[in-house]
Amino acid sequence: MASDPDLPREGDTPGEENPLAQFLAQFGITPGPDGEFDLQALTQRLQSVMAQFQTQMAGFGPTDAASGMNWTFTRDIARRVTASKGADTTPSAAATSSVRDAAGLADLWLDEEITFARLSAPAVAWSRAEWIEATLPTWQRLTNPIVTSLSAALGSLMARESGPGEEFMKPMVRAAASGMFAAQVGQSLGSLATEVLSVSDIGLPLGDRPQVALLPTNIEAFGAELENVTAADVLLFLALRETARQRLFATVGWLGPQLHALVEHYARDITIDTAALEEAIESQLSAAMSADDLERAGQALAGKLFEPAVTAEQTEVLQRLETLLALVEGWVDEVVGHTMSRWMPNGAALTEVVRRRRAAGGPAESALKALVGLELRPRRTRDAANLWAAIRATRGAPERDAAWGHPDLIPTSADLDDPLGYAERGHEAPAPDDLDAELAKLLEEEGGNR
Repeated sequence: MASDPDLPREGDTPGEENPLAQFLAQFGITPGPDGEFDLQALTQRLQSVMAQFQTQMAGFGPTDAASGMNWTFTRDIARRVTASKGADTTPSAAATSSVRDAAGLADLWLDEEITFARLSAPAVAWSRAEWIEATLPTWQRLTNPIVTSLSAALGSLMARESGPGEEFMKPMVRAAASGMFAAQVGQSLGSLATEVLSVSDIGLPLGDRPQVALLPTNIEAFGAELENVTAADVLLFLALRETARQRLFATVGWLGPQLHALVEHYARDITIDTAALEEAIESQLSAAMSADDLERAGQALAGKLFEPAVTAEQTEVLQRLETLLALVEGWVDEVVGHTMSRWMPNGAALTEVVRRRRAAGGPAESALKALVGLELRPRRTRDAANLWAAIRATRGAPERDAAWGHPDLIPTSADLDDPLGYAERGHEAPAPDDLDAELAKLLEEEGGNR
């Protein structure tokens, strides 16, 4: 037997209890008749609980040594979320053929409208599960800064704790926290997979290569809510949008990495709410850390993990990101709208449906807020579409597309206020600032990783 003044003895009032003793009591570890703890029994019990949890998590696959995240656990939860929201069968041969036919026609029409070349990869039809599998590596990169911040917050929490059992608690606390965040990510991706219509529906390139990928199950649900439009027209319209967007990403090599770098830069400065994290950990540890409990805890933690404070640098990053996304989606709106004016009389109505869906927040806003604390809504997409249309009317479609040739040539937020002025004269590249240097560093790192 061993005793310690920090551990409670029999007769202590509840208000005087040590937090460590309260934690141990949840696992059935209490003082002996003499009020003292058997540290050997304590050690064995904690090791047993930890081993049980590690065995459970090992069933999902290996845990990343650097981050402590079990991405297979994340994938499993995402797949379960999609399964709970309806059937998710692999697209039939007929559905795949329809997607390829629609993308083929979209290519024919866009060949006359844009200067960006066709993709080498064929169009594909994905199930929701296939969308999860294909985009998960990108989500891992985008959430990595959050994982780093989470580790730092945990270090700060555990630095405040001291006393017997501390070394045994540390791995349990880390496992609980990383498990809850993995569950939160899985739930967000699973919900997003039931809403997206294509691989880049949220405006970010998420696949490992430029490729048109549509989700027939979600498209069918989307089209069912529309009146006076056929399923074939809906599919063709969405194929046009995705084909235009993917041809843009494929040709403009800096665009995708720049969007990713902005998201990562914003996420890097996110502040973790340590009080909410500590409360969630205590709740999870008391549940003995089963996989199912982790999933429920991750759901409860969603929306509470990030502090609402936003730094001045994050505000600037957010403005740049919203402007760049507005330019991407505005360009797609302009290109597809002009194309459909020749071939699809009901195209304008479909464009308006997409705009309303985007204005309402859509899947992107909720997913990015839960994943990286980013409240993203490109509010100036219509302004961007007007600007691209003004360039085409003034200088022609080749000049409109040429503006994507270098990040210094693209319109700025100020240019969106004066689309006709930009269409006539363009703008002078601003002098680089500290944020530009940071983004350049992130782009170099991503290029090295690839």
